[in-house]
Amino acid sequence: MSRIFGHYIPRSLTVLALIEFLGALASFYIGIAIRFSDSHIGVELANLFHFKAFIFAITVFLSMVAVGLYSRTMRESFSRILTKLIVGTILAFLALVTIFYVAPSWLVGRGAVVISLGITLVVISFIRHLYSSLVDTNLLNTRILVIGTGKIAHQLNLLKRKSDWQGITLVGFLHMRGDQDEVESSKIIRSEEPLSKIATDYGIDEIIVAVDEQRKNYPVDEIINCKMKGIQVTEISSFFEKRSGKIQIDTLHPNRFIFIEGFNQDYSRVLIKRAVDIILSLSMILLTLPIYPILIFLIKKESGWKEPVFYHQKRVGQDENTFVIYKFRSMVVNAEQHGAQWASQNDSRVTKIGGIMRKTRLDELPQLWNVLKGEMSFVGPRPERPEFVEKLAESIPYYRMRHRVKPGITGWAQVCYPYGDDENDAKEKLQFDLYYIKNYSVFLDLAILAQTAQVIMWQKGAR
Repeated sequence: MSRIFGHYIPRSLTVLALIEFLGALASFYIGIAIRFSDSHIGVELANLFHFKAFIFAITVFLSMVAVGLYSRTMRESFSRILTKLIVGTILAFLALVTIFYVAPSWLVGRGAVVISLGITLVVISFIRHLYSSLVDTNLLNTRILVIGTGKIAHQLNLLKRKSDWQGITLVGFLHMRGDQDEVESSKIIRSEEPLSKIATDYGIDEIIVAVDEQRKNYPVDEIINCKMKGIQVTEISSFFEKRSGKIQIDTLHPNRFIFIEGFNQDYSRVLIKRAVDIILSLSMILLTLPIYPILIFLIKKESGWKEPVFYHQKRVGQDENTFVIYKFRSMVVNAEQHGAQWASQNDSRVTKIGGIMRKTRLDELPQLWNVLKGEMSFVGPRPERPEFVEKLAESIPYYRMRHRVKPGITGWAQVCYPYGDDENDAKEKLQFDLYYIKNYSVFLDLAILAQTAQVIMWQKGAR
């Protein structure tokens, strides 16, 4: 795993992104060479880090991020990846055309851009095909051994996605004296040999500590010996955080939680985040204002000219202070006449135009005003209703910690997990929210905003 500004990113994806960025740069110069005469080539190739080439490459890269090609959970077939590449290339073209008309000096001619994009599509497709062929091989995998076979070790079974195990090979679970075995029996290793010898015999690169009772079943000296020999030692909650992008609360003891690094909310971070929120919310309000009359007309036309257009509701914000959130109404009037309830799949209360707004997230545009007022942020845990908060806080450990920060229009949980409609889903989303709060940085916010585009584009989690 690579750690960039506190955020864990699979090393394979980091390397892939760098190679594809360089591929886009190379494609730009090849496109220039094809499009222009020799006299122009000399000028354009004079500096390999030419500003125009960088603008081209970064636009292509961000477009690929927007369609989900750098998602840590990506596990599609190559044909699906190729579809995303084509869509990403189209997005890059539209963005580059916009840049060309706004700031012509930032780019070369449109013909060169089209040729460069075509070459980029071919180059990145080849890189992706090579990556898909190599990523699942065991040649470069890290071999891990889990110490423990009890309840905590059993939590590793929750890592069911193929992407969670990408780059690693689980050798087995080492049984400790007194363990109540709850993992797959075929994966249990029973041995009286010293831990260092077991690690050597099995070619272990990393040890995951997952014992249920540390005071009884914790071979401290043997683990230290392995660490001194260069074997990486990781506590299971840290392993979950790195591999799945969430804090697995079932592996945490309150005493352990106290000493976890992160959860910093210093003044400079808060100030920068607020400045970004003001700039983004003002910009988005100005850009989306022309859409308001269209949505108002469509809502009125479907539901009746006397029916309300906007929907407001109490939500729990930072420090558990309540505020009123605003949305374009996407459900029938009096949708909750029988009490508060989560939206369900194919909810009959959702109107036709409401269904479209929910899938495109247009119903949430009025929340930009909540961001501008300081009640919400662009990125953060989604605000929940007071009725649900009280109930969830009683049954889910650490639930109230999500209120340490301002709620957001989008968030890490929204990018990583589909829409939730019960307590189990609320627990899963909390674990992603805790990861965000623990590892917050401007970089993580920007990564979430970029990946939110793919959630809207591919309609993930919309109800």
